[in-house]
Amino acid sequence: MLAPERRTRADILTAVAIAAVVAIATGVVVLTSGVRGTHAQSATVDVPAPAAGGPVPAQVGELWHQPDGAAMRSLVVGGVAVTADGDTVTGRNPRTGEQVWKYERDIPLCKAEVQFGTVIATYKDDRGCSQTTLLNAQNGTRVAARSSYMDDKITLWPDGTYVLALGDNRLEMWRSDMVRTLEYGYVDAPVNPNTQPRSGCRLLSAESAPSRVAVLERCPKDTADRLTILNPAPKDGTAPEEYSSHVLTEPGGAVDGARVLAVSDTRIALYLPGTPGTPPALTLYDVSGNLVATHQLSAPLTDGAMVAKLSTGVFVFTGENLVALNPSTLDPLWGAQHVLGTPALMAGQLIVPVADGLATLDQNTGAQIGRIPLQRSDYHNEPISLAVSGQLFLERRGGQVYGVGGPAPAP
Repeated sequence: MLAPERRTRADILTAVAIAAVVAIATGVVVLTSGVRGTHAQSATVDVPAPAAGGPVPAQVGELWHQPDGAAMRSLVVGGVAVTADGDTVTGRNPRTGEQVWKYERDIPLCKAEVQFGTVIATYKDDRGCSQTTLLNAQNGTRVAARSSYMDDKITLWPDGTYVLALGDNRLEMWRSDMVRTLEYGYVDAPVNPNTQPRSGCRLLSAESAPSRVAVLERCPKDTADRLTILNPAPKDGTAPEEYSSHVLTEPGGAVDGARVLAVSDTRIALYLPGTPGTPPALTLYDVSGNLVATHQLSAPLTDGAMVAKLSTGVFVFTGENLVALNPSTLDPLWGAQHVLGTPALMAGQLIVPVADGLATLDQNTGAQIGRIPLQRSDYHNEPISLAVSGQLFLERRGGQVYGVGGPAPAP
C-alpha cells in the first residue's frame, strides 16, 4: 500500500503564490473593466406597450422635457421613451418623463439608437467610440456588448436588420446580437492584410438596407466622391464584398455636402449639391451603381436636413420642405412645404411638425387635412424629429426631447 502524499512547505508556498496571482489578476480585471464604472438601475417590471389605435388628440401641450444630446432623433420603444445625454441612457415614462430605468458609465456617451426592441448605447474610451452595450428597452437590463476600434465620433443608423456604425475613417455593420458582420475602411490591427479594397479614404456618408450598404467616400487619388455598394454580411466580415464602386461623374459629385439619403434592396438615393451651372439634385442608382434617374430640387439641403424611415415610406426633410420617397424605388412621390422636421405615424395618420403645431398630411398626396395647435417653449427654429408612443408625441429639438400630449385620461 502506498503511503499518503504529504504537502511540503514548497507545495504550500506555490499554492499561496498561485492564489495571489489569481487575486491580483481578478482585481486588475475588475478595476479596468467597464463593470466597475457602470451604474445601472433596472425597472422592476416591464412597461407595457401603449394600446394601438385611438384617435389623434385634438389638443396637446408640452408635458415635460429632458436633455438628449447623444441621440440623433426621438427614440421610443413601445411604452418607453429613451433619452441619452452625458454618460447616461435613461428609459422614461413618455407621459411624465419620470425615470423607468437608467444605465450610466464613467466614460462619455457617443451615440444611442433603438432597434430590435433594444437600446444601442456606444461609449468612448481610448480606442474611440468603441464600447457598445445592448439594453432591453423595457427594463434597461444588459443584453449584450461589443468592443472594437472606432472613430472618436460616430453615427448609428438601424435598418431593421443591421445597425450601421459610421465614422470618418471606419464603418461597421452589427447584427441584433452585436456581432460584427462587416468592417470597412481603416483597420487598426488587420488579421489578414490587404483585405480592404482601398486605404486612406474619408467616409462621408452611408446608409444601409438588409441586403445593401451604400458608402459615399473621398479617396486620395479620386477627383470626386466615390459611391461604393457593399454586402452588409459577407462570408468574411474582415474582407468587404463590393457589388460596385465608381467615382461620381454627375454634376455635384465633386462638391462638398453630398450624402447618401436612403437605400432600398434595389435603389440608392444620393443628394448632390448644386454647381454654378446646375441645381441640387436627388440622384437614383441601381444596385450596380448605374445612374437611373435625376430629380432636381428647388433648394439645397440645409445643415438640419434629416431622413425618417417609416412603414409607409422614406421622408426627407430638406430643412424647409418634406419630400416623400417611394420605399422601393426611392422616386419622389410628393412634397410638402413649410414643415419643421420629420414626421411620425399615429393612428394610421401622418403627423409632421409645423410652425404653430402639428399637421396631419394625406399620405398619398402630402395635402394637409388637419392641424393640432401646439405652443413650443424655448424654440429657436431647430429641426424637429417627431416620434409617437400611443397618443403621445416626442419632439427632439435643440438637444432636448419634449413630451407632448393631451390631458391624461380619467382613471
